[in-house]
Amino acid sequence: MADKSNPGRLVWLWEETPPASVMDDDFRPWMELYPVQTDRPRGAVLVCPGGGYANRAPHEAEPIARRFNAAGLHAFVVHYRVAPHRYPAALLDAARALRLIRHHAGEWRVKPDKVAILGFSAGGHLAASVGVYFDEGDPHAEDPAQCPSCRPDALVLCYPVISSREFAHLGSFRNLLGENPPQEMLDKLSLELHVGPRTPPTFLWHTVADAGVPVENSLLFAQGLRRHGIPFEMHLYPEGRHGLGLAPEDPHVATWMELCCQWLAGMGW
Repeated sequence: MADKSNPGRLVWLWEETPPASVMDDDFRPWMELYPVQTDRPRGAVLVCPGGGYANRAPHEAEPIARRFNAAGLHAFVVHYRVAPHRYPAALLDAARALRLIRHHAGEWRVKPDKVAILGFSAGGHLAASVGVYFDEGDPHAEDPAQCPSCRPDALVLCYPVISSREFAHLGSFRNLLGENPPQEMLDKLSLELHVGPRTPPTFLWHTVADAGVPVENSLLFAQGLRRHGIPFEMHLYPEGRHGLGLAPEDPHVATWMELCCQWLAGMGW
């Protein structure tokens, strides 16, 4: 298992200036590695902390990775770009992190066909964006890390921001797109509209009482999955505030992690 006395190992996502960067902001996105000690390849989960595309919440980062380690899975946390960086910076970072995991799958003992992406709140929007806007990579890329596909093998969406419409979390879209974005961009990033036949199997959970990101965001994405015949599992908890993470304050909501691990195990993670 992972050595809890040792922090996650840092890997820069980009060797040079990341694409779609804000020139007067020198934030350099990175990924933390939380491997398990294993003599055979294991499944992995890439974690996208939430924070409204303004920051990245610490309680939705390392503690989540450690819990997946306890379940025998490799975990990675991506520290993606947020405001003042705009779309598609965060999406490029998350996709790059997923490609790097596959590129190093042999070295890191990861099953390259069992890499899930998990996100909380706006990080859930980021994870779902990778799930609907993935590509198959470029086999002719000069950078070998750009060769693998960035399509996740599963999505785990935790009280996710999904829709830019009636049930939108306006702050997330303001940070992602800037003030007064064109309607076509809002529609593009209203992800329930873009679920397709190759969107990965999905695990969702949300609290009905969430006053920050309405539960309808998860319901709308689930409807899109259902419409395209994509397998999904969804858990709705009646009570609980937004941003619970592992939900240590609520033993009932805290069951989501065990349920998620069972779901992943059932698909070979």
